[in-house]
Amino acid sequence: MTAPAHPAGAWTGLRARAVGILRSSTFRFALLYVLLIGVSVVILLGFIYWSTAGYMDRQTAATIQAEIQGLAEQYRRRGLSGLTSLISERVARDPAGASVYLLVDEDLDPIVGNLDRWPTEFPDADGWIGFRLRARGPDRNDEHEARAQVFRLRGGLRLLVGRDVRDLEATRALIQDALAWGLAITAALALLGSWLMSASLVRRLESINQISREIMEGDLSRRIPLSGSGDDFDQLAVSLNRMLERIEALMAGVRQVSDNIAHDMRTPLTRLRNKLELLGAELPATGAARTLAEETVADAEEMLATFNALLRIARLESGSRRAAFAPLDLAALAEDLVELYEPVAAERGQHLRLSAAGPVCVVGDRDLLFQALANLVDNAIKYSPPGGELRLSVGSDGRRARVLVADRGPGIPVDLRDKVFRRFFRADDSRSTPGSGLGLSLVQAVAQLHRARIELTDNHPGLRVTLWLVPCQHQ
Repeated sequence: MTAPAHPAGAWTGLRARAVGILRSSTFRFALLYVLLIGVSVVILLGFIYWSTAGYMDRQTAATIQAEIQGLAEQYRRRGLSGLTSLISERVARDPAGASVYLLVDEDLDPIVGNLDRWPTEFPDADGWIGFRLRARGPDRNDEHEARAQVFRLRGGLRLLVGRDVRDLEATRALIQDALAWGLAITAALALLGSWLMSASLVRRLESINQISREIMEGDLSRRIPLSGSGDDFDQLAVSLNRMLERIEALMAGVRQVSDNIAHDMRTPLTRLRNKLELLGAELPATGAARTLAEETVADAEEMLATFNALLRIARLESGSRRAAFAPLDLAALAEDLVELYEPVAAERGQHLRLSAAGPVCVVGDRDLLFQALANLVDNAIKYSPPGGELRLSVGSDGRRARVLVADRGPGIPVDLRDKVFRRFFRADDSRSTPGSGLGLSLVQAVAQLHRARIELTDNHPGLRVTLWLVPCQHQ
């Protein structure tokens, strides 16, 4: 039965994906697209507002102008009495209408009209004035906007003609709300679309990155999946897959050549060693010939070890050993390793010390990890001076398991730390030391098989080799 996902882990995964989307260049391009859409929508909605509310304002001004022209005509033809009669007639005809009239004397006392007082606001240069108008009717506490134009007549008289624009204000507010909601909905939909588009692209890019990581870890058979849409990503995936097929074929060819050489040479070398052993057994126990035969057997064994190491590295790089992975305790493995190498270190006057906080579980091949750590401890013993202290440490920081091998030898210069993992590479000051230059290559092959990371740092003096592995709970 599969255990349910931990809520904290699920939330961490979702947050990581969200952060990845927000940091992606796709989302930034989408935000730029949203900004362009927003500017376009604002311009469009501004034009709509100007076309509707502005048109209504112009219509109101035209209506007021028409009424003013009519009143001015009556004033010219019939004088003040005709003007007051016409205003009274219009007010009486529609007492609750939208038209506003007020004729006052020089003391601003009302003469005729449907306003009880002259507005306190001042008109502009063209005579237009906006003021608050108390509602006529049962709801006397309601106030709303009115717009009018002011004229001065003979004898100090003043005439105000305007319109109640509450319907215009309501319509303007309605249009503003509609435009605001339209802009908000447009922005929300654009952001949602940007998020979905970015998430889709990030998902496809992440699949490509995941395949790339698996290929870098040594699985050259992996290929980038196609969505079947035939889009740019599919075309890129097809090109990359063809390139990967070519690289895999070339690597397989090189590996096959080296494997064949190692395999074909191992048999005659084995026969040569056996014959040399037989020859040495026939020679006298003392003498230069017997010594030369023994040295030749040792050289043959060294060449056999080199070819065996090459074949072992080739098998590791193929990834075929992952089937043997199982949970294991690194601390227990380190104890076995120290038990094996402690007498070797003691012969050189060295002290091999183990420190482990407790059991550290990883999933891997125990024999391969033992071989890799054995290579590291063997190098530490080989390159450390007599009487030096060697340290093997096992621990975990919660996210990664750690195995540390530290020595007191000459160390490795910083500019050579990337080269020491190459096959047959040996620094100039270590060429006189026995070895084939394949020890760290084998360690790297084991690390890649276990998706681990190797870190080389200074031990002041000496070298610290740290192997970071994935613990069981993160598999």
